[in-house]
Amino acid sequence: MNDRFILSESRHEAMNVLTSKDPDKMELNYSKNFTAAFPGKYIQGENALAELPNMIRLLGKKGLLIVSPTVKSKLLAGTPGKEYEEWIFVEEFRRECCEKELARLSGIIRDLKADIVVGMGGGKTIDAAKIVADRACIPVIIVPSIASNDAPCSGCAVIYSEHGVFESVYYLKMNPQIVLIDTNVIVDAPVRFLVAGMGDALSTWFEARSCDRSHSLNECDGYSTMTGLNLAKLCYDTLIRYGSAAKLACENKIITPALNHIIEANILLSGIGFESSGLATAHSVHNGLSALEETHSYYHGEKVAFGVLTGLHLTDALPEEIETAYSFCEEIGLPTTFSDIGIRGIRRARLMEVALKSLAPNEGIHHEVFHLTPDKVIDAMIAVDALGKIRKNK
Repeated sequence: MNDRFILSESRHEAMNVLTSKDPDKMELNYSKNFTAAFPGKYIQGENALAELPNMIRLLGKKGLLIVSPTVKSKLLAGTPGKEYEEWIFVEEFRRECCEKELARLSGIIRDLKADIVVGMGGGKTIDAAKIVADRACIPVIIVPSIASNDAPCSGCAVIYSEHGVFESVYYLKMNPQIVLIDTNVIVDAPVRFLVAGMGDALSTWFEARSCDRSHSLNECDGYSTMTGLNLAKLCYDTLIRYGSAAKLACENKIITPALNHIIEANILLSGIGFESSGLATAHSVHNGLSALEETHSYYHGEKVAFGVLTGLHLTDALPEEIETAYSFCEEIGLPTTFSDIGIRGIRRARLMEVALKSLAPNEGIHHEVFHLTPDKVIDAMIAVDALGKIRKNK
């Protein structure tokens, strides 16, 4: 399936820009295209998992299901049945998306002569499935068990060491062919996962906007399309409108329109939005916070949410925009202070570790239009914490 859309600018538009006297426009690299990335098919609904055998048959004849231990014990107990055992093989993921595990899974694909991979579980299980399918040049179906991030739809994955230390980002040749979301599975997971997913999704519009303003490249190595930008904005609008009601639904284990909207925002809208429009301060601050061991027990989306607030302070966002972001985080339970992400009694010297890591040369924070320094990043983080404390004490 062709899941990468490429739209080349017209000769007339290119000539207008190349002859422009506007310095910002003259800096654009017009060897690049406008690009956007999508999964081949996205399916979301109650009992959608029942569609999986048909989806596998659509793309292949022998499937390897790579499943997390939790999924295997809870969702696949006693399955696949005898009618499937000759063409669907289940293999439990060994918890770390490292080269040793990837080599093991690749060997199973070769031995089985599997022609399709299915990844079922959380982020690392999904990433491993995407990578081994890409290396084998066969399709992959992604079935997330939580809605805590936008990895299911994306064309990239993260490789770690055997001890869980980040090593590299792996870029796939294509995005997943099918993303299958069973809302019964998502609503049964702890509500903290859904909230963390909203923290990750909250960054999508602000980072997309920053990349658009600075004419920065997106994660597809091109410039954002109108589609990418508008889906990023729809992601933000959906969060603000339905986030609180979706959390309430998840807490009560009920499926409502609001919950469906937020699952779609967390996974599909955020996935297309970040990859097709780019990353900026929020994810860089998240990466910087990983330098502090006390933040390691907090989820990706929780730390990204703190990064969103940092970015708003750092880039002189409008007061009403900052107010909306804080109110949203407070309402659904996302971090607004250092203590909310495990940081207590912090010294400026330790925050310098975060700032320097956030400003590493390859970080998205450089997609902002402002000139940034470590001290500015530190001041913005302190501002987030100070305002967060005041608001908590009102």
